[in-house]
Amino acid sequence: MTQEEFARRIVAMQDTLYRVATTILPQLCDREDAVQAAIEKAWRGQRSLRKEEAMGAWVVRILKNECYALLRRKKREVPSDTLPERETAPDAQKDVYQLFTSLEQKYRLPMVLYYVEGYSIREISSILRLPQGTVKSQLHRGRMMLRETLTLEEARK
Repeated sequence: MTQEEFARRIVAMQDTLYRVATTILPQLCDREDAVQAAIEKAWRGQRSLRKEEAMGAWVVRILKNECYALLRRKKREVPSDTLPERETAPDAQKDVYQLFTSLEQKYRLPMVLYYVEGYSIREISSILRLPQGTVKSQLHRGRMMLRETLTLEEARK
């Protein structure tokens, strides 16, 4: 893959990268830092990419690792009770976004990758480095939690 092709594909992935970062990181500045660091690492390591068709999953995995590394660094710096509310991604529907943010982290990311970003279970398994059965279980449990949340909201109305 040429550098121009690599750069073109990275630019095309930017919205996906920001949405994935939004599911993990609560602050906009942290998401921007993580996306930038992931793109830089991908650029520097593009020779290690074995299959060009797996580039999307590869870059998302780099981003996920960057997000969690940033959270670990921030955990030592800022008390978790002072973090602000998560901001909605610019192109997200607020009610759908609020449903996803109500999920626990381990269910939220697979749900976003599968339903919002369109990754297959095999690709999500590769990104999250989990067995495919675990990804399927997390998707199932995430759907059950969303169903429960929606049922409770309908009952309140």
